[in-house]
Amino acid sequence: MAGKGLEKLILLVDDQVDLLRGLQRIISREFSDVGVVTTVDPEEALEIVSSKFVSLVLLDIQMPEMSGFELLSRMQVADRQITVIMMTGYGSIETAVEAIRSGAYDFVTKPFDNVSMFRVLRKGLEHNRLLRENVNLKRRVIEQDSFADFIGDSRCMQRLYHGINTAAKTDYTVLIRGGSGTGKELVAKALHSLGKRRDKPLVMVNCPAIPEHLIESELFGHVRGAFTGADQFHKGLFAEADGGTICLDEIGDIPLAVQAKLLRVLQEHEVKPVGSNATRYVDVRIIGSTNRNLEQLIKEGAFREDLFFRLNVVSLHTPSLNEIREDIPLLINYFSRKVCEELELPWKQFSMAAVEELSTRSWPGNVRELQNVIRSAILFCPHEIIPVRYVCSNDASNISDKQQQIIDSELEPYKDAKDKTIASFTLEYVDKLLRKANGNVSRAAEMSGLSRGALQKIMRRHDIKSEDFRK
Repeated sequence: MAGKGLEKLILLVDDQVDLLRGLQRIISREFSDVGVVTTVDPEEALEIVSSKFVSLVLLDIQMPEMSGFELLSRMQVADRQITVIMMTGYGSIETAVEAIRSGAYDFVTKPFDNVSMFRVLRKGLEHNRLLRENVNLKRRVIEQDSFADFIGDSRCMQRLYHGINTAAKTDYTVLIRGGSGTGKELVAKALHSLGKRRDKPLVMVNCPAIPEHLIESELFGHVRGAFTGADQFHKGLFAEADGGTICLDEIGDIPLAVQAKLLRVLQEHEVKPVGSNATRYVDVRIIGSTNRNLEQLIKEGAFREDLFFRLNVVSLHTPSLNEIREDIPLLINYFSRKVCEELELPWKQFSMAAVEELSTRSWPGNVRELQNVIRSAILFCPHEIIPVRYVCSNDASNISDKQQQIIDSELEPYKDAKDKTIASFTLEYVDKLLRKANGNVSRAAEMSGLSRGALQKIMRRHDIKSEDFRK
């Protein structure tokens, strides 16, 4: 059993008791900081996964009462972040591929090579740690209203979540780089809210929006009479952010003269108001963001190299929508729900053809552009299922051959149209059913007249998670 105080737990599941005892002994010896529990009963394995924080499951594929693949599927319903490594005595390529396709992280073959097995287990434990760390970050992020738009599970987004979580624990200067509409402002807010300065001010500065002749005064303040129109003392945005965080959005647009004074702030933590000979100490964490190529600006003499190195202590990249295409269906689903709530409309879904079109299109405006297309489609489409023509350009000259083929193919064969209609009805029905049952599958099955097993089968087929409906 797991030792007291151990935070990691490995569950071993196999129908051979002697094998389990041997594995438990050697794994416990190799991983002294990890608890190891065993069971020959698939139902008991499910109970353990449901009730305990299991880091890793080593699961046999061939078991008499329940196949490893079926148990894997049920474990994934119980814990969406579970990391499972399959054990097989055959080791065929086909078995390995099926295991990975079913959601397993990796597989090992019997008889075991301990060195190889330990390596796979270490990778699995690290994978689970990162996975749960990112999920916890997203949960903390979503708890803040201003961070609710973080959507995506792609590798690029996982790296961004991990970067935010790591950088937020420090007080280092951060440079956020990415195109327009990629969420740089959200990242800045997340860094502040997850850091130790969260209870202090966060001052967001849109640098291009401030006239060039006023930006120094806005940032560092001015004394009365410093220039025409300076009727009273102005302490400046850096002073307002004292103790907290200041985010300089599009920092690449700051004039060279102001860049020199910004460099002094980074070096000395002092600001000098315009018209004053005195300096003021400020305790501020600085975050910069830009969609410009600062290295090219340095070559052109438009950005100071020493300032760049002072800013670029920690660099975070916000991926473009083209880099996270696999997240587009998630974004479509999220934004469509959000827009329908804004417009007080029943939830509208996008047709498969529309999702395919949106997932393959080039997005120079990134997430912001996608959000606008979704808003327009929901606003103007009277149907519950939005056809592809509502996400294509209204200008016929801008519709590509591929888009036109999709539009022309909307009248599908009878069987395809029937299957999609049934699938749409099933999704809507189960959604309403589980909402009414507050995610209780047994109660939902009773209400619907289906057996619990039949309802779970439908949920698995459509990737519906009961926990998403629990209040």
